Amino acid sequence: MPIPSNLLSLFFFLLCAALAITNGTQLIIVNNCNESIWPGILGGAGHASPLEGGFHLNCNEQVVIDVPESWSGRVWARQGCCFDESGKGSCNTGDCAGFLNCRGMGGAPPATLVEMTLGTSKSSLHYYDVSLVDGFNIPVSMAPVGGGVGCGVAECAVDLNVCCPSTLVVKKQGKVVGCKSACLATNSPKYCCTGEYANPNTCKPTIFAHLFKAICPKAYSYAYDDSSSLKTCRASRYVITFCPPK
Repeated sequence: MPIPSNLLSLFFFLLCAALAITNGTQLIIVNNCNESIWPGILGGAGHASPLEGGFHLNCNEQVVIDVPESWSGRVWARQGCCFDESGKGSCNTGDCAGFLNCRGMGGAPPATLVEMTLGTSKSSLHYYDVSLVDGFNIPVSMAPVGGGVGCGVAECAVDLNVCCPSTLVVKKQGKVVGCKSACLATNSPKYCCTGEYANPNTCKPTIFAHLFKAICPKAYSYAYDDSSSLKTCRASRYVITFCPPK
């Protein structure tokens, strides 16, 4: 008996969907904050920046982004933004040269970063982390959907702005909106792990890095904080949540 055409159409749809997941990864970006945010997304060298690199998310809104196999890049949140009809304006934190669509530009620190490399030429594994190396502006987490044993959550789920040392505080209109890293505050090779400090033997965590690590143990506190911060997994979907539930 011949197979009905509607069943054939469904079969090919499901096959294409399965192939799409196999050949790429879905990033589900969620705004769990009590205010709007403007996520920025920057592809690494040779990789495109989806959604023109920036977009708006209302409170309790989410967006699903399909990225290709071996995509790498970073995601961050911008806060306190105001853009005109042409997409020009500014943000209190994470600003990318005053544009809604970052289009290949990174965010101005301090900004909490979600970084990922979703496979390489030598490995199909996914590597991802939450980094405070460029400072902090908003809590965030990245968690796999499934993925099996060993897949973990990268996060800084606590508002570091509440306990930010006065020497690192960034204020706008009298409100603390960000917390600088020691590197950003001092521009010192010792704190930035540059020059003679550009290796894990000479670059050690500062008192500020120890503070960030104590509060957010699953996030990078300084450049060589790999052992407890870099996550490894292989999943078809990941959820990036700004202001994740505690």
